[in-house]
Amino acid sequence: MPIGRHVSRLSGYAPALPTPFDSEGRIDFAAFERFCDLQVREGATALVACGTTGEAPTLTPSEHRELVRIAVGVARGVPVIAGAGSNSTAHAIELGRDAEAAGADAVLSVVPYYNKPMQAGIEAHFRAVADSIGLPMILYDVPARTICGLADDTIARLAGHPRIIGLKDATGDVTRVGWLRARIGPDFRLMAGDDATAFAFLLAGGNGCVSVTSNLAPGLCRSMYLAVRQGQIAQAQRLARPVARLTGVLFRETSPAPLKYALSLCGLMSPRLRLPLVEPTEETKRAVEGALAGVQDGYAECLVGTCAALRAPASLVAG
Repeated sequence: MPIGRHVSRLSGYAPALPTPFDSEGRIDFAAFERFCDLQVREGATALVACGTTGEAPTLTPSEHRELVRIAVGVARGVPVIAGAGSNSTAHAIELGRDAEAAGADAVLSVVPYYNKPMQAGIEAHFRAVADSIGLPMILYDVPARTICGLADDTIARLAGHPRIIGLKDATGDVTRVGWLRARIGPDFRLMAGDDATAFAFLLAGGNGCVSVTSNLAPGLCRSMYLAVRQGQIAQAQRLARPVARLTGVLFRETSPAPLKYALSLCGLMSPRLRLPLVEPTEETKRAVEGALAGVQDGYAECLVGTCAALRAPASLVAG
């Protein structure tokens, strides 16, 4: 199947994949491959590698390429979207070309951070990247991390570029969904990037979510999405409650620290992170354990650990 498969119709829940590390701080590529395979089997509509949740700022170019290559190798027709953002336009282009060479189907490109560019500079940055690669691009607006946000008018202009196909919106502002949809049309993909407001984003007409929580609870997230899509709002609301409880603990401290700890409890990867991130506090660990126990009481079949913990090497739990 050609590069770029299915991404133009992206919808549903796509996990923003964490990057596993071993005791020496090296990437545990075997654990990453197993985790990608598990997410595909659990119904992920795309795999998003080397993004914020994947601790992209700490990855070397060769690590970035290898992670994308592994995800592509196990995707089995599921699109692979590679994080390829930078506050240097030249570096973002390089990352995009590397992702394309590794077989990715699209790139996720974040608003340039730290530099504080004006909207004209942000627009020029994205156009330069899109013009330099052959892959579809999804814009990523996360002002809590980048300081500068992506204005609606800028999004509308960029949507006219033939390779800019969507937006990952992590602003938490669900009101912009209707406005953008009316102005840009039905084909531009609007994906939530904020798990806490994803349910409202979907109700407002969003296409799906690039999600941290779905790494841990893919069944719950998928079922909630399908209920919204089928107009079963009462069922969607019921499912949204345990999703919200998990999301709350996964963002008690900087992501992906709580997520990695939760996945370590499921036997899927080490909880280790690369500096400057560190493992969560004992208080947050207890909160994660409590949330997992609570969700397992009613939705055990929807948690990724229930179908994986017994198959993963026990050494991964402790890392």
